[in-house]
Amino acid sequence: MTVTVLYPEERQIPDLALEQEIFGPEVRLIRGTKPNFAQLDRAECAAADGLMIMRWALTAADLDRFPRLRCVVRMGVGYDKLDRRALAERNILVCNVPDYGTTEVADHAMALALTLRRGILLHHELQRRDPPAPWRSFHHPMIRRLGMQTFGIVGLGRIGTAVALRAKAFSFRVVFYDPYLPNGVELALGVDRAASLEEMLRQTDTLSIHAPLTPETRDLLGHAELGLLRPGAVVVNDARGPILDLDALLAHMKSGHIAAAGLDVLPVEPPVEPVPELLRLYRAREPWLEGRLVITPHAAWLTPESEADTRRKSAETMRAALLTNRTQNVITPEMY
Repeated sequence: MTVTVLYPEERQIPDLALEQEIFGPEVRLIRGTKPNFAQLDRAECAAADGLMIMRWALTAADLDRFPRLRCVVRMGVGYDKLDRRALAERNILVCNVPDYGTTEVADHAMALALTLRRGILLHHELQRRDPPAPWRSFHHPMIRRLGMQTFGIVGLGRIGTAVALRAKAFSFRVVFYDPYLPNGVELALGVDRAASLEEMLRQTDTLSIHAPLTPETRDLLGHAELGLLRPGAVVVNDARGPILDLDALLAHMKSGHIAAAGLDVLPVEPPVEPVPELLRLYRAREPWLEGRLVITPHAAWLTPESEADTRRKSAETMRAALLTNRTQNVITPEMY
């Protein structure tokens, strides 16, 4: 019996040559050309044993179009857009690709942190004024010797670990909070561990977020939590937007308690009106935000190499699920 895998999203990938090579002749691949599930060809949906998801959300109503579906592979790390409960009720296997862009996302987090902590963005903005700012250095709360600071990390998974090693290389003292890791991880990495989020935040000068979006982490960092950071803190988020309260971040930046922030993710992507007030002020070039905020459009993961890894590893994961007894990267129902 032919096994069919559907790539439903428009512009998801340029072609299926790499994927077909990995799947082999046992698998028929279908490449979608529609903008949403509702417009997909019903016959193609009905034939699909596997479904590759990159950007789309997958709801219980969408699943009604896939009577044969056995596996969904999320072509990335996060799986918060998949209706996990509905998939579990249908006994549909859910897998992700946790290792396609680890180095890129870690590099991006450090790039954001260093761009702010060394005042690079601030100097860039001031030197292109008309007339430009005076040709001199100056004191600013965000600019401090890195080795005198504590770099706090929320979530020490693959990416968080990669960030910890990079931060250590730049002489930061590194402390992390992750209640799901076994004892001793901190000893293996040569970093410090906080017993609670609050304990970590109180000693953090530069905060980098690397947790998945789950019911537990949604709104994890609000006004009270951000207020625990050391004065003049820098906040970086290239994990998931809803983990960080942007209104709280705005309030603390306006008061000066938080010196700067670098965001690769927002609560709603792409942003729609009414956009968060912080984003509106950023786009309006509000003078007090100058050089203190940098936003990138969920771009941390992307290089040609990571894009190729995403395609290859996704295909390998789906093939293992449909054609072998050696499944990999399985997201179990209790993993929220």
